Amino acid sequence: MALLDPTTFPDWLPPHSLEWYKQLSNLQDKYIYSWNSTLTEPNGESIFDEEVAKMIPNKKVLDIGCGHGEFTLKCGGDAKEIVGFDVTDHFVRVGLENKKPNVSFVIGNTKDGLPFEKDEFDCAYIRKGPTSAYPFLKQVIKKGGKVIGLHPGDELGRELPLLFPKLFEITKGTQILHTIKRRLESSNCSYTRIETINSIEYINSPLDVLKLRCFGQHPTIYEKLKNENLSEISRIFKQNATEYGLPITFSRYIVRVIV
Repeated sequence: MALLDPTTFPDWLPPHSLEWYKQLSNLQDKYIYSWNSTLTEPNGESIFDEEVAKMIPNKKVLDIGCGHGEFTLKCGGDAKEIVGFDVTDHFVRVGLENKKPNVSFVIGNTKDGLPFEKDEFDCAYIRKGPTSAYPFLKQVIKKGGKVIGLHPGDELGRELPLLFPKLFEITKGTQILHTIKRRLESSNCSYTRIETINSIEYINSPLDVLKLRCFGQHPTIYEKLKNENLSEISRIFKQNATEYGLPITFSRYIVRVIV
């Protein structure tokens, strides 16, 4: 049985577009993954979180692309002050409902710049947020301040299009890495470095494969794929899964900057 290509469905939205973020926020209020999986340790996210925890104590911090603010609020326990910045107003409203005295949230699009005072922050981080912020860091972070970024690696889930043809798109090259490098070059910061960290993510079940593919999409897309392709997805999953689940590459870029 041939698998369907969900990008041909009329309701499909390009992932990480403004429309996609708005729909995701309306569907689930929070930017949290809808599929179940297990990550091997260490991985890009765990390493990033540890470095942020060491960077922020007693600092004024900017969280760029904060989503619904869960990580912002967590960091608020260590930071002197922290500001979460995100383009999706519904996510920001969720953050405001739970905010602490030293935590605030601002709505804006990094493509239009960072609407803060010169040298307002001691440091910043971008946890799976927009790379378009890098050219503007020098304007709002103090000289010598650190910035840590976490972004999907180009090898993320590279096995999925091979295992599930049409269901997942084949991506070639290193488009994400190229974009990050280009934006770092225009940042004019004193030091920039990009590290690739690959580990393994075990997808728990065939339904979780579908949830991963349909993350942020309208529920009708998930239901159509489930009704027409779940048996074939289950067959492929069973053939390739281990006792821990279906192994795929979990790839992250960690960006380290000194302004």
